Order: sequence, then structure tokens, then C-alpha cells
Amino acid sequence: MRTLFIGDLHLSADRLDITQAFNRFLDTELDDADALYILGDLFEVWVGDDLAAPFALELACKLKQVSQKLPIYFIHGNRDFMLGKQFADAAGMQMLPEVTCLDLYGVNTVILHGDSLCTLDKAYQRFRKLRSFAFARWLYSCLPKKKRQAIANKIRSNSQSSNQQKSYVIMDVEPCAVDALFTQTHCKQMIHGHTHRPAIHDLTNDCKRIVVGDWYEQGSVLVVSADGVELKSLPFGAS
Repeated sequence: MRTLFIGDLHLSADRLDITQAFNRFLDTELDDADALYILGDLFEVWVGDDLAAPFALELACKLKQVSQKLPIYFIHGNRDFMLGKQFADAAGMQMLPEVTCLDLYGVNTVILHGDSLCTLDKAYQRFRKLRSFAFARWLYSCLPKKKRQAIANKIRSNSQSSNQQKSYVIMDVEPCAVDALFTQTHCKQMIHGHTHRPAIHDLTNDCKRIVVGDWYEQGSVLVVSADGVELKSLPFGAS
């Protein structure tokens, strides 16, 4: 048996090739899986469950069918932190806290989206702190739909522009933040996304940090079993 982890799909109406690849993944890659974990940024942008695009609603039906066969767990990312219970229920996804610990075949593992580890990006961390307040999310949800969409588009545009100007170091996780989370959770293994730099890092004290890949040019899945861990690429052109 095995457990699968994915993240950073950034699904959107203008990249239906990614949605199609994800559908193929759901159809062909879940045999003998114990569970599927989605570590945030399933969508490129999410402004509210009441504004879900048609392709997202179709995907929810697909995920719901899959959830009848195996559990699907979801952790919010920095792009879809407004995804709520209404959509999660429709998709058969169980929402988890932003930092969750679990036993993976005898290995204590902490899973998260990963943006909280990029502590050198001070501007983003200030925004992240603001949107973590329930009142701020509630206030945003009360805005007219067009206003929410405009704000989301502005945030997305500003994020893309600022990221182009940030250094590799600032955009990556900060080692002290990684060490602190290991100490806090008493785990020996960490799995996250967000940085779009898939890799398996062997750290000191027999700890391991694993980064899942994004789905911009190809699919990416982390397969964890009692035998170990494997990062697999899924070409979009595969049948």
C-alpha cells in the first residue's frame, strides 16, 4: 500500500491541460493507494465557494467519486486559502489544519503547504498573517462578487510581479524555520510544497524534508510506502 501527496496544481480555466492531466491521474494512479493528500494551491486562485468556476464544479464531482474509494485530505495553500467547507464537502475532501502530523508507515511526519517556512519573505509573511485572521476572511467574503474577483486578480498580479524580483533564497524555505518545526512537532520527516522545487533532502539528525513538485509543465506526485519515498513525474502527454 502507498500514500500519495500532490500540491501546487494551480488549476484554472485557462490551463485546462492541467485539469485534464489531473483527471488522468485520478483515473490511473490511485490503485492500491491508502489516501491522497493535496498540500494546497489546488487552484490558481479561489475567491469563494460561491464563485467556483464550472470546471472546478466538474472537478468536485470527480473528486467526490474518488473519495468513495479512498480518503482525500486537503491543506490550504496561499492561493486557495478561501476554499471553504461547501466546496470541500462537494469534493469529498477532508480539510486538515495547516500543520498536520501523521504516522506514515512508522515514520512521524509533518505535512503542510510550506509558505509558512519562507520566513525571509517579510512582505508575504505580513500578508499571510493578515489573511489568517478569521475576521479578515469573513469581511472579504461579504464583499460583492465582482469586488472579490477584482481583489483576487490584483493580488495574483502583484504576486507574480514581485516574485520575479525576489531572489532564490528569499523564495525558498528558511532552514531555521524548518528546524523549528521539526523541534515543535518531534517529527523525523516533513512533506510540503509551495516552492515548486521538488526534491528529497536528507538533513541532520536523520530527518528528511521532501518537496512535492508543481503541475505547470508536467504532473508530480510523491509516493510514500513502507519501502520509502519516491518523487514521480507525470508527463502531460501520457495516456
